[in-house]
Parts: sequence; C-alpha cells; structure tokens
Amino acid sequence: MLISLHLQNVGPADEMSLDFGSRLNILTGDNGLGKSFLLDIAWWALTRKWPQEIKPSLTSGLMARPTNPKKEARIAFELDSKSKSIKHTSTFQTKEQAWIAKRGRPHNPGLVLYAMPDGGFAVWDPARNYWKTKGDYESPDRPSAYLFTPMEIWNGLSDNSRGVLCNGLIADWGNWYREKTETQTFEQLQKVLERLSPPHEKITAGPLKRVSIDDVRDIPTIRMPYGDVPVLHASAGIRRILSLSYLLVWAWNEHLQAAELLGEQPTDQIIFLIDEVESHLHPKWQRVIIPALMEVVSSLTEKSSGIRVQIISATHSPLVLASLEPSFDDTRDAWFDLDMRESEQGCSVSLEKRPFEKCGDITGWLMSEAFDLKTGYSLEAEQLFTEIGAFLRQETQATEEARRLHKRLLELVGPRDPFLFRWRAVCEQKGWLEEPTSSTAAVRKTPGRTQ
Repeated sequence: MLISLHLQNVGPADEMSLDFGSRLNILTGDNGLGKSFLLDIAWWALTRKWPQEIKPSLTSGLMARPTNPKKEARIAFELDSKSKSIKHTSTFQTKEQAWIAKRGRPHNPGLVLYAMPDGGFAVWDPARNYWKTKGDYESPDRPSAYLFTPMEIWNGLSDNSRGVLCNGLIADWGNWYREKTETQTFEQLQKVLERLSPPHEKITAGPLKRVSIDDVRDIPTIRMPYGDVPVLHASAGIRRILSLSYLLVWAWNEHLQAAELLGEQPTDQIIFLIDEVESHLHPKWQRVIIPALMEVVSSLTEKSSGIRVQIISATHSPLVLASLEPSFDDTRDAWFDLDMRESEQGCSVSLEKRPFEKCGDITGWLMSEAFDLKTGYSLEAEQLFTEIGAFLRQETQATEEARRLHKRLLELVGPRDPFLFRWRAVCEQKGWLEEPTSSTAAVRKTPGRTQ
C-alpha cells in the first residue's frame, strides 16, 4: 500500500503532502492543478519507472522535473511492501537529468494497475516485473512493466525480444469463451462485466461473430436490447468498461499463473490507480463505478484470503462523489482536493485533505469544495440570480425592472423551478405582475403540485 507521498519543488505547488487511506483515495480539482501528475508520481513511487520511460511513444506519463531548476527537488514516499514498511527519498540530479534512487530492484508493493484517461493501461506484476540485480546492472530478462495503448488492449502487446506479452481482449475473450466449460476465466469476466454495469442494464457477453471478410478473427459480442453488437462497434463508454473488465481479469489471472510457475505465493496487495474514472460514462454508470470497482477487485481475489486493495482515483464527477456517501469510511478512505489560491505573492496551487461530508444530491456536490460552483444552473441563470438579488436589496424597486427580470427568468429556468416559485411569490406580494404568465399558470394548475 502507498502510505504517503511528499513532493518538494515538483509540480504545480512548492510542496505537496498526501497521507493516503488504506482503502479508497479520491483526488478532485480543476483541470491543470495536478491530479494526473500525482497519479504518475504514485506509479513511479510504486514501480520506479515513469510510464513514458517504458513506452516512449506515450504522450503522457512523462518524467517529473523540478519546477525551479535552481532549487533542490525531492520526491519522498512511504509504502507498505510485501515484507515491511519502506521510506525513501529521491532527489533530482541536474547533470544526470534523472531521479536518483537506491540501486537494485524496488521494494515489492504488490500488483499495481494504472488506468489512464486516454484509454491506456499499465500493469506492474511482482511475479513478472520484479527484476533481479546482477552485479551493477539490472537484469534485462523481464519487462519493467506492461504498458498498453488503447489499441494494444484490444489487439495484444508484444515485444521484439520477448515475443507476445498479452494476446489482447479480442483473442483472449474468444479463447475464454470457447474454453468456458473447462476454465472459470470466462465466468469471471462475465461477473466483472455485470458488476461494473449500472442496475437494470447489465452487460452480457454474446456469441463470437465474424464482422468482415478481410478479418478472420472471431470477434466477441455483447447483448444489447436491439441485438448482439461486436465489441469493436460498442460505444466509447461501454468500450471503457470492457477494457477495465478484461484487464482486471487478465492481470490477476496472469499473476496467479506466474506465481505458480515461480513456486511463490500470490501477492497479498493490489493497488489500482485510475485517472478520470468517469471517462466516457453516462451519469447512471458514473453513480456506480467506484463502489463496483471496489467490489470487483475483492471478488476476483475472494479465493485468496487476506488480500488488501487500495484504490487511488481522480475524478471530475459529482456523481462519483455522491456514490461514495453510503460507504466512505474516514478510518480507511481519504479525499484530497486541489485548489488555486491567490495571495499578494501571486497564484499558487494548494492540496488539502478534506473531511468527507455528505452533500446529498448532485447540486450539493457541485456547490461543495470539490467543485466550487455557486449554483447548479447555467451560467446565464446564475448571473441572473445575482442580478435579482441586487434588485431586491435596493431601497426602491421599479415595476418595469421586476417584469423584465421575470421575463428573463422564464426564459432561463423550467416552469417548475423552485427559484421561480419563490420569486413569483415576492412578485405577487409586491404587485409587480398583473397576471400569471401562461407557463407559470400551467404549473400552478398541475394536479397535486403545491407552490
């Protein structure tokens, strides 16, 4: 488990410190304040490799560099490895343009998974990527980690010197489907798909299907109300769920097989880093994704007792935060919020570990410290509310101005909006409106509707 992370002269703030929860950690904040950056740092702390260092073609996951090259930059972290708790501090060496770390292989943090917002995925497996040290150099016998582009998730990952590292979703899904009476892997995949689906809209695997005369592969399908759809033709949101489901099943089963071949016990720790967990997902999916992922990882490992699971996720979704209200546990979970602060010295980014307080509906979360919006309305309606407030505070209010504001309000909010009812009550009390407008009158006549 990742216990803590401390940054000095790295990233958008002079210093950042995070004391992680042992189970669930949520990162919120505006774009550009460092959420993805912190996940990249967490991946490096756990694996000692930057994502782009493993796969140079990546446009994200670059090595972190000092904010001010003239000052010392440090990354300090503490993690609970397989054998003990480890503290380590790495400094950036300007001449070498590298972070200096202790020689030899890193400490074993367990199975580390990283879902990136562009659809890419990274896996660090202690049974397959935990390199040995031979003298003063690292053994080249094993890859440092498995880095997948979105295309490689579907079509497979290979290496010029090592051959095929992963068959990919299409081939593995097809093989698991054919072997479903002999192995439990396909059943595992189906259960994961169902758990990651919203209620009453479960993803169910269909039969294999050819989709082209030029592509001889049997393509997996999913059952939709209107027919079986090849996974290649699924929507972006469903493809995101399919990718997550496949890689969770693939990574865990490959780890079990590798551990058996090595004569070792499977890991007792899984760390899952997820950037923009709500990416491409409809609101009804966003509302279940984090609780479902927590349940999924636990279900995959149910035959291996004592496994600990830690999730660190960044999100922009108020629905994701609302979904955590029933299960958030202050003793095991943490919420970190990034904000822009203004001072006499200028603007700076601050990171704060906030207490998780229930906000109720989505509007409550939009107006919370996580998102800092004044209202949940459109920007035009929000500006009009400010204008109406200023109008009501005036010592004298002109009837014509009140009618103008009322007309504008009817254009911007729905006929059953609570603010409209409160405003209309003031207007009637003041005598500003001669008679109800047609839209407002219709609302008042709606059976069972009270003002």
